[in-house]
Amino acid sequence: MSRHPLTKAGVERLREELATLKKVDRPRIIAAIAEARAHGDLKENAEYHAAKEQQGFIEGRIQHLEYTISHAQIIDVTKLNPGDKVVFGATVMLADEETGEETRYQIVGDIEADIKHNRIAVSSPISRALIGRQVGDVVVVRAPAGEREYEIVDVEYV
Repeated sequence: MSRHPLTKAGVERLREELATLKKVDRPRIIAAIAEARAHGDLKENAEYHAAKEQQGFIEGRIQHLEYTISHAQIIDVTKLNPGDKVVFGATVMLADEETGEETRYQIVGDIEADIKHNRIAVSSPISRALIGRQVGDVVVVRAPAGEREYEIVDVEYV
């Protein structure tokens, strides 16, 4: 059984989603199924079939979250202190060598990755290039669009 790394904040977000699914979404779907069932013939009842399909999705997501949380290796980023070195959970400020544009990413577990919030998966090409490096290093990231060079400007553990 392998344990997948997750940040403490990431596990909390997953627990919140799980609680919402169990306490809000599941009862809502059960009520929708009961209401659709009251309309009569289930063979041609689109509302019933849609509610049952949504129930299956919610139950599958609940099982997935419970498994993920129970098998997670939770890492409290605030207790890490590897100095300027980039490790799992680090928030890294990068400067694009070509454009000078700066971007901040946090390296997180695969399931908690969310590019909209600048959280990138530890298995991503950028993360793999950054892990083990330190402030001042220039890294080459091999991506589908080609190679990009970034300088590590800052590393934080927040």
